[in-house]
Amino acid sequence: MLQIPVLREQTELVIAGLEKRNFRDAAQQIQSILDLDQKRRSLQTERDELQSRANNLAKEIGGLMKSGQKEQAEQLKSETSDLKQRTKTLDEEVQQLESQLQEALYKIPNIPHESVPAGKSSEDNEVVLEHGAVPQLPENAQPHWELIKQYNIIDFELGIKITGAGFPVYKGKGARLQRALINFFLDEALKAGYDEVQPPILVNEASGIGTGQLPDKEGQMYHDAADNLYLIPTAEVPITNLYRDEIVSADKLPIKNVGYTPCFRREAGSWGADVRGLNRLHQFDKVEIVQIQTPENSYAALEEMSQHIQGLLQKLELPYRVLRLCGGDMGFTSALTYDMEVYSAAQGRWLEVSSVSNFETYQANRLKLRQRTEGGKPQLLHTLNGSALALPRIVAALLENNQTPEGIKLPKVLHSYSGFEMITK
Repeated sequence: MLQIPVLREQTELVIAGLEKRNFRDAAQQIQSILDLDQKRRSLQTERDELQSRANNLAKEIGGLMKSGQKEQAEQLKSETSDLKQRTKTLDEEVQQLESQLQEALYKIPNIPHESVPAGKSSEDNEVVLEHGAVPQLPENAQPHWELIKQYNIIDFELGIKITGAGFPVYKGKGARLQRALINFFLDEALKAGYDEVQPPILVNEASGIGTGQLPDKEGQMYHDAADNLYLIPTAEVPITNLYRDEIVSADKLPIKNVGYTPCFRREAGSWGADVRGLNRLHQFDKVEIVQIQTPENSYAALEEMSQHIQGLLQKLELPYRVLRLCGGDMGFTSALTYDMEVYSAAQGRWLEVSSVSNFETYQANRLKLRQRTEGGKPQLLHTLNGSALALPRIVAALLENNQTPEGIKLPKVLHSYSGFEMITK
């Protein structure tokens, strides 16, 4: 959530940033928020003045009563009663305006970092780098949704029988490959200095609001209405919310956490080739890295996280590229996002496998996540997170890019984790 002082003091910069996102009626919506804020502050001032007047009168009444001037004291009591009633009315109006102001701020996305390119869609994203050569596959190479049938490692039909479309069943070496990747990703994060946590996969409404999934993405989240709990779309939500309403001491920073969870997304309205096989699921496994950083160090941390994720892809021997997302393709809460995509040789296209983002103070302001500063008031921290990595499209690329007439070869780094080097029929 953007901070009101930023909107007041950097109005033109905020509007320009929102326009880079192609946010509709940016100037009008920001002005509406500033008008609400001005009205709230005006009423607050009036309320405080009335409260101060009532306090002064109370002192006068005490003095009059001691000096025996009861008639004058009673007159002041009547005035004090009127002041208290007016103060109560103003306080209710201020609270109502504060609620309206917060709801309005929830609808405003984060301001893009100055390095974010302008653009409307994924076609306008900037390619930062490419790494690795596209593998040359045999003539009869097949996409992963055909390979998994031949090798009997993932069963979509069983998933439909048990739950529905988008909930596959992993079998045999398919299940072992999932476990191998999860353990590999976790071990690499631990080597990089992250502390592992295992958070709940259901979160309350306050947690969804804290990281920005609510009220923006409620339609994409599975919701248990009876208990008002949400299945997590990513481990970012519970891990970052570990620090909601916290004031962190400087010696505890930076905070670096990693966690593995299943993730759940309704993916309403998705269709076409992008959703075939493992390309888009309702339930999938992911390892997430999260950092809580000081403002001056957060962008160095973002680059460090990007390098960590790239290192995973290099060890998996997958060709990949890094994109800097344009304003129109960034997530609602992000200030800067890098997407990592691997090349699927059988599908002949790039598949997104990770996003790593810096949210600056946007989430921290919602979370009330701050650090102690010497001699000053608490300062908002910066939050960052990244997929390191999401499994489905990694598995898809590994199967497709490593298919041979003899079977599917696994990259060397996974041999000790999986207990096998090749998937055979």
